[in-house]
Parts: sequence; C-alpha cells; structure tokens
Amino acid sequence: MRKILFGVIITLVVLFTFKHCEDKREDKVVLQESSSLIQKQIKNVGKLIVTEGHFSEVFNYKNSKDVLGEYFTSEKKALIVVNAEVTIAYDLSKIEFNLDETTKTLNIINIPKEEIKINPDLEYYDIQSDFFNPFEAKDYNDIKNIVKKSLVKKIEASDLKKNAQNRLISELSKFYILTNSLGWKLQYNERPIDKIETLQDAKF
Repeated sequence: MRKILFGVIITLVVLFTFKHCEDKREDKVVLQESSSLIQKQIKNVGKLIVTEGHFSEVFNYKNSKDVLGEYFTSEKKALIVVNAEVTIAYDLSKIEFNLDETTKTLNIINIPKEEIKINPDLEYYDIQSDFFNPFEAKDYNDIKNIVKKSLVKKIEASDLKKNAQNRLISELSKFYILTNSLGWKLQYNERPIDKIETLQDAKF
C-alpha cells in the first residue's frame, strides 16, 4: 500500500513539474511573440509626414550702390511673388527604444525632432537694374535667403508645429493601445504612460 501511495505521489510530482514547465514554455512563446509584434509595429510606422502648409507672400527687393562717391546712386529692384509648400515630418523609423521582457515594458528613449522642408516657388516681376548695378547671381541668392528666413518666422507663428505634434501624439497612442492590449506597459524616458492623455503632457 505504501509503495502504491509513493508511486502515486511520484507520478503527481512528475505531472505537476511537466505541466509547470509546459506553462512556462508557453508563457515564454507568448512573451516573445508580443515582443516581436511591438517591434514590428514600430518599424512599420516608418516616415510619417504629419502636416503640410501653404504660404504666399510678396517681396519688394531693393539694392542701392554708390557710384562716384555720393554724387550718383545706382538702384536695382524687383517684385517677387512667393508661393511655398511646407511639410513637417517625423522620421519615426529613427525612434530609439528598448523592450524589457522581464517587466513587460516598452520604453521609448528618444523621438527624433521634426523635419521642416520648405519648397518655395519664386516668380520675379518688374526687375529694374542698370549697367552700374546689374542683377547678379548673388542677388538671387540673397533674395532666396531673405524669403527663407521670412517663411521660417511665419511657420513659427502658425499652428503647423502644433498640428504636427498633435498628429505625432495620435500616432504614438497606437503604441499605448498595442502595449495595453498585450498586458505591457509603455514609458517615455522612464516616465510611465498610463493613459493616452499623459502623452499630451510629454515634451517631445
């Protein structure tokens, strides 16, 4: 009787050990699948152009040059009409992150700064110059630099950057939804993201 009881106990221990190992193996497989899914989702985001804008402006360009000292001044001028397309993009394929499988945590370390691209189309009207002060390549380069500086100021004063960040937060919220559905946690620079609204307060 004692031998039979001992055999039953040994059998139960073996079965329990086998089931425990099997469960741990299944948990590890699920963990690895979750980790792979999160990495795949981040890589699939790629380059995201979040917002576009259009700006129009008219410039009057003038340049004076003294000829024969102060006795004679030669002036050149032009009217420039500018139409510019602006895009603000985040290259999310460059996101720096790490996955901690032990704590089931996706920690986003760094999000690249926005990339601002300005594509101006310049049309020149009423170009006036003379022999003593002709239009040269330097004038066209100066005009382009003046236009670019003016457009940068307009972009800073507009809602384009704010709209771009709102779109960025909307995209990052997908990571929160994914990690939350898999039983993982999301962090940004070690700061826990326990709800989507927390993303809105984060400084990217």
